[in-house]
Amino acid sequence: MIQDIAERQRAIAQLQENTLDLVIAGGGIVGSGIARDAGLRGLKCALVEQYDIASGTSSKSSRLLHGGLRYLAQGRVELVYEASVEKCIVNRIAPHISAPLGFIFPTYKASLLDQWALWKLRIGVKIYDILCGGRNLGKSRSLTPKKVTALLPDIEKNRLTGGVFYYDGLTNDARLVADTLRSAAKSGTSVLNYCRLISAKPEANVWRLSLADSITGETFELTSKCVVNATGPWEEQFDHSVISLRPTKGVHLVISRKRLPVPDAVVVIEDSRILFAIPWGDRVILGTTDTDYNGRPEDVAVEQEDVDYIIATIGRAFPEIGLSSKDIISAWAGLRPLIADKKGRPSDISRSHLIVSPQPGWWDVGGGKLTTYRLMAEQTVDRIEKYLGRPRTACVTAQQPLLPTEETVGISAIVPPEPSRDLVDHFCKNEWAVHLSDVMVRRAGWAYYCTNADEIKKQVADWMADILGWDDARKQEELAG
Repeated sequence: MIQDIAERQRAIAQLQENTLDLVIAGGGIVGSGIARDAGLRGLKCALVEQYDIASGTSSKSSRLLHGGLRYLAQGRVELVYEASVEKCIVNRIAPHISAPLGFIFPTYKASLLDQWALWKLRIGVKIYDILCGGRNLGKSRSLTPKKVTALLPDIEKNRLTGGVFYYDGLTNDARLVADTLRSAAKSGTSVLNYCRLISAKPEANVWRLSLADSITGETFELTSKCVVNATGPWEEQFDHSVISLRPTKGVHLVISRKRLPVPDAVVVIEDSRILFAIPWGDRVILGTTDTDYNGRPEDVAVEQEDVDYIIATIGRAFPEIGLSSKDIISAWAGLRPLIADKKGRPSDISRSHLIVSPQPGWWDVGGGKLTTYRLMAEQTVDRIEKYLGRPRTACVTAQQPLLPTEETVGISAIVPPEPSRDLVDHFCKNEWAVHLSDVMVRRAGWAYYCTNADEIKKQVADWMADILGWDDARKQEELAG
């Protein structure tokens, strides 16, 4: 693991000694999955990320491992099948950061042909279970209006016709990235966050790569037989990329579970769109929006209209609780890097993924979703092995646990752990944490979960200053960031 500048420079120098098999640009969930798979198959690999790991889409999701019931309603059975199988795999290989999550889907009086008519949902959730090979994370069932109101006393009761109960999974998205990269590093993959791929030039069957390291302030070159562009919303930044994206913005709000004491996740329909109320320890995650976005990925932000939309929609579903913006503990906005489809609404765009090689040794990997990251990685590394002329090796990422239990206890979980100096020391020395936000937002999640996050932030800054040798000016800069 790379902590200080001297150690980082030694690691970079080592990478420069020989031509690599693979360099991955992008430290989100897709890039981390490819890094792990490639490392486990014996490829000499490095992953570079221009900001922090999981700092883009992969720390700003709904935190769900799901097949996508609404995709089933759209007839995208293959996509649902892939994701349904994968959610069970992630639950098996990473039980410390995944758990079965029940969903209550109330239904209201509507046309029999409505896509969310009760009779359709009753059939749909049974198909959903079957698509998991009959081994979903729990068994679905139908609900009468009485059962719905028993589970959700504050739910809107007017025209309520009943509902269904089904299972998907809950995860910690940023922790899934960090633990996947920890696994990759154990297999020999080098991980460099805050290191940007500037350019890539094909040259005599290899790629000559120019990179800028914002930690050391230096630029350097690497040579690699293959390059994977897994940069999510930044996918189109490289000249060699041929993937065209239609990014959509998703906003989530976090409130206290005391304000909305749901026993399970709740599905809320608004104009054929789906929103969720997702229990997360003592909190509830509300979201998400799904709107087209045309700005820079770095500038995506929670806007007042996003907040108003979510609060109003959840408020109509639970009219008795009087939810308002004053209840918000935290919020985040992220971008879905969807493959471009100019037709239809953002929520109708397919979440399928695309792996293309426009030039020998270069791959664009785009689209997809958090749940299918492992499958995307397997398919990508299969193609890279074939290109390299290597005998095909078995992919073991669906069977091999992400990390041993002793390396996750007290460190990595769905709900943030209690703050401690030892934990912050681990994040800095073993998980590439460089800045205060790396710890507060992505490694621990205290910024999103804790009502006393500002107080914790000051304490963590003191610990990091001591661990990483910050002077007072640097510490104040981090606190202001």
